[in-house]
Amino acid sequence: MDEERRALAHALKVLAGRDHSEAELRRKLSQKGFPDTAADSVVGKLRSSGYVDDERFALAWAESAIRNGRGYGFRLKADLSRRGVAEDVITRTLQRLGDEHDENAVLADLMARKFTGFDTVHADDRQKRRVIGYFQRRGFSLAAILKVLRDAGE
Repeated sequence: MDEERRALAHALKVLAGRDHSEAELRRKLSQKGFPDTAADSVVGKLRSSGYVDDERFALAWAESAIRNGRGYGFRLKADLSRRGVAEDVITRTLQRLGDEHDENAVLADLMARKFTGFDTVHADDRQKRRVIGYFQRRGFSLAAILKVLRDAGE
């Protein structure tokens, strides 16, 4: 029981820094040397108390990623999956964010912030490929990227 109390104290310390998914919290407890039984018990208690909520975590993390230009679409899906969020939670989160954040608008805003003064009309193919690759790696669709580049050139 003492082990579980120490695991709970460590979990709360971890959660004080930022929100975590259940899987991330389990992994951090395991890395700190707590047995799986204590980690499972602590995560269960924290989930039932509302301190750990994968839906809330996924939504907050994905909104932050979109707002800061770290990702969109498949990139968000891969990042959330890597953080241990369940597939159905990811699907609901991306659906909700897709309704709230238009890909073209997000992309145009990011283009204006990241590539200030980029001139699509006078840019050579290498420069255009670099910009397109940058956005593709962040999960934006090629169709949306090309549309924003075309609109910026007009």
